[in-house]
Amino acid sequence: MTPIALIRHGPTDWNAEHRLQGHADRPLSAEGRERVAAWTVPEQYQGYHWVTSPLDRAQQTAELLALDIRKREPAIIEMDWGDWEGHTRSELDEIYGDEVSKRAALGLDLRPHNGESPRDVRKRVGGWARSVAETGNPTGAVCHQGIIRAALSLATGWRMVGKPPEKMDWASVHVFNAHPDGTLEISKLNISLLRDDVG
Repeated sequence: MTPIALIRHGPTDWNAEHRLQGHADRPLSAEGRERVAAWTVPEQYQGYHWVTSPLDRAQQTAELLALDIRKREPAIIEMDWGDWEGHTRSELDEIYGDEVSKRAALGLDLRPHNGESPRDVRKRVGGWARSVAETGNPTGAVCHQGIIRAALSLATGWRMVGKPPEKMDWASVHVFNAHPDGTLEISKLNISLLRDDVG
């Protein structure tokens, strides 16, 4: 098995406004940059083979963390929210009525209009985890909430209905062990990035 350390990017303006972001290439907000500037990746993970999502908010986070990024990895881009991107939940309810609630109840099989489902995301994360396991290189990724939730689903069998089986702190490193068949298991979650909590 090969360790994979996942970090969610810092906040953007759309995060603050509770808008679905997906593939929309929003940069970190001023507040987000300030928050990430207070983070430090624990030393034991700094030497990992680090990659990022292709989106600016992940790359900016990696830059602020002074990580040595080897490549942009398309497989760990955020979920494509299709026509729902840029909207808040209340806006979506105004547009689509109860259709959003019906689709949300499907968990892994929720599919936004012209978007992808969490099951689709989980499939590509599993494929990426398999490729990492084949290299045997401990790997880190600056990515997105949807990617980390997909990893949690692969590791626990969570169908993304109801609350996740583990509480996730997003100013943290989440470490999973990747196996050659693309399955994941939890190693350690919620390893703080806050300097006051490190060491």
